Amino acid sequence: MLRLDKFLSEAGVASRRQLRDIIRSGRVRVDGVAVTDYAFKFDETACRVTLDGEEISAGKQIVVMMNKLAGYITATEDPRKPTVMELLPEEYRKLQLKPIGRLDKETEGLLLFTNDGDLLHRIVSPRHAVEKVYYAEHEGVVTQDDIDQFAAGLRLRDGTECRPAKLESLELGKSLITVQEGKYHQVRRMMSARGMYVSYLKRIREGNLSLGDLEPGKVRRLSDEEIAMVVDRQNNE
Repeated sequence: MLRLDKFLSEAGVASRRQLRDIIRSGRVRVDGVAVTDYAFKFDETACRVTLDGEEISAGKQIVVMMNKLAGYITATEDPRKPTVMELLPEEYRKLQLKPIGRLDKETEGLLLFTNDGDLLHRIVSPRHAVEKVYYAEHEGVVTQDDIDQFAAGLRLRDGTECRPAKLESLELGKSLITVQEGKYHQVRRMMSARGMYVSYLKRIREGNLSLGDLEPGKVRRLSDEEIAMVVDRQNNE
């Protein structure tokens, strides 16, 4: 038997303090019956728990993919600037999801959110070398020397050392950049270090997971198979 507030806390719905108010308001139901006692105990393996009509599963790994819009910062909250959390539909906000890594304010594209701290660390940590692919529009022309410098591991103007990366020219002023880490404004700074100012940047792939045809500003929940694609690098090796 498990306390209702503990069950919801482990499911990542909200903090214990917030949950007490949520439960007292009658928004939580156990097997269809509203429960207002946060200390209520029940068999979590046999009962169905819902919040505002949506079923809650404790310990369920949730990963959501967003096609981020420019103009939003990657943060859970900010008193002055709009954050990516404002693009999440309400049903996902209440699950206490956190963004995996960062896209800077003006960068668009693939951004993942999860309630799984281990997965978050695995994707963000350079040790796991999860590839991130960006489409860039920029000034200047990509040369073979630029490509070689990226492949060797670029040193930025402030002395920051970057891991080996891939630079692929698509056509004049358009390129694909593949990195395995996420330093501050890294792609823009790497291109700038080679004399190419980036005017537009969009992340289109993370691991083996592509953004696909997800519309700008929209989100969708990933399947278990898609989650595995983010950290499965076998096809990249």
